[in-house]
Amino acid sequence: MACDLTAGRQEVCKESVGGLAGVYFVNFQTGSFSKDGDGLVDGFPTSGMNAYYYELKGTSNYQETVNTSRENGTTFFSQELVLNLKKLTNEMTTQLKLMAWSRPQIFVHTMQGDTLLVGEREGADLTAGTIQTGAGLGDLYGYAVTFTGQEQFPASFVSGSTFGDPFGAAGFTNAPTIVYG
Repeated sequence: MACDLTAGRQEVCKESVGGLAGVYFVNFQTGSFSKDGDGLVDGFPTSGMNAYYYELKGTSNYQETVNTSRENGTTFFSQELVLNLKKLTNEMTTQLKLMAWSRPQIFVHTMQGDTLLVGEREGADLTAGTIQTGAGLGDLYGYAVTFTGQEQFPASFVSGSTFGDPFGAAGFTNAPTIVYG
């Protein structure tokens, strides 16, 4: 049967760290990302694309939930990315509007050095957000936004990603051009 387990797992060491280093937004790409034999993303469907980088510090996070129905015989994965982006600007408000209108694919780069592809087949939707000034001097003056995706499979890891190289550039085909600020 195709759904039989194929591996076990030992207790792991405690050297991991949590948190996000940044995210890379890619305008939705039709076609599929190429993957190696282990299911790791190792190429983009087209060349010449841009990956728009947003550096993160603080309380942004990513969570994926497995949704299974025994009655219906279905399983899908809900992906949720919560971003807190500091400082209101006209340029960022314009980008936020475009994010709300589109359905980008998002590469989530963790503090551990892993990169995950969110919204691989269906894209990710901006489903909630606020543009806020805060009430007190120490409150967020910026954006709090939530992106969600629903996919048939869990988010794929990017082959060879490290903290310093989120796309594992050695051997990554059609690597995007990273656009900063």
